[in-house]
Amino acid sequence: MAGAEEEGLPSEEQEKQQLSSSSGSQQDSEAAAVRTGSTEERAAQDGGAVPSSASAPPAASTWSTEERAAEVGPPPSKPTAISLETSVDQFKLLRFFVLRPGTLNQGIKDTEALVDKEIDGSIRSIWLMAEVDHWNNEKERIVFITDNSLMVFKYDFVMFQCDQVQRIPLNFVDRISHGTFSFPKRSLLKREGDGVRIFWDRMREPTFTSRWNPFATDLPFMTFTYHPVRNISAPFLALCDIHNFREHLKVAAQKAHATKPVPGKANGVLVLKQDLYIDAYVGLMSFLGNQNKLGYCMARGNLGY
Repeated sequence: MAGAEEEGLPSEEQEKQQLSSSSGSQQDSEAAAVRTGSTEERAAQDGGAVPSSASAPPAASTWSTEERAAEVGPPPSKPTAISLETSVDQFKLLRFFVLRPGTLNQGIKDTEALVDKEIDGSIRSIWLMAEVDHWNNEKERIVFITDNSLMVFKYDFVMFQCDQVQRIPLNFVDRISHGTFSFPKRSLLKREGDGVRIFWDRMREPTFTSRWNPFATDLPFMTFTYHPVRNISAPFLALCDIHNFREHLKVAAQKAHATKPVPGKANGVLVLKQDLYIDAYVGLMSFLGNQNKLGYCMARGNLGY
C-alpha cells in the first residue's frame, strides 16, 4: 500500500519542476502580451492599424504606387495631326480684324449711319460676306438688306471707316442665281464652295472695257460667297450663311416689286440654280490676292492692312 501511494503521488522534485515550468510559461505569455501592447500603442500613435506580417509589404507598396500615380496624374497624350491642324487653322482665323472684340459691332454701327430712311427704309437683315468680282478677286463686305435697297459696304476694320457704298434698288433685282463656280475650259483658276449672284439689269450686258477692267464697278451683277470666318462660332455662322441670305433677298425683292413696280419692266424675281461663270483665264493677280487674303482686313506680321 505504501509502495502504491508512493507511485501514485508525485515526488517533491516533480512538483518543483511543474511549478518552475508553469511560472516560465506564465512569464512568457506576460512578455508576449507586453510586446503586443507596445506594438498596438505605437500603431495607435502613428494613426494606423497594425498590419499583419504576410500582408504588410504588398499593401504598403500598392498604396505608395497609387498615391504617386494620383499626384502625378495620367501621362500626357501625344498630340495628333488633327489637333495640330485645328490649332493652326484657328490661329489663321484669329488674324482677321473682324473677329477682334467690338470690331464688327463698330463696323455695323458706322454703316447703319449711312442708311437713308427715306430712300432705303428700315434694315431687315445684316450679313458678312465675301464679294467675288469678275476677275475672281475676293473682297470683304458688310451687306444690308433693307425695305427698298441692297446695300454693300466696303468697310475698313482697321481704321473703322467706310470706304465705299453701293446701293442697288430691290425693285430692279430681276434674277438671283446660286450654285458652284465655273471657269473657261482653258482657265487655270478654280474656286470651291457655293455662291449667289444678283442681277439687276437683264437688258444690259457688261461692256468689253468693263469686263477687262479689274477695277470696274458698273457691272449689272454682283457675286457673293462665304466669308472665311463663318465656322469660328455660331453667331458668325448665321451672319455668313449664304443660303439664308439668298432667301431673305428673294423675299425682300418680291415685296419691293409689289410695292414699287418699275414701269415698262416685268416685275418679279427669277431664282435659278446654275453654275456661276467667271470669265477669267490666268488670274495671277487674283491667285496671289486670294492666297494672301489681300481683300480682307487682317494682321500681317507687324502690319495690318
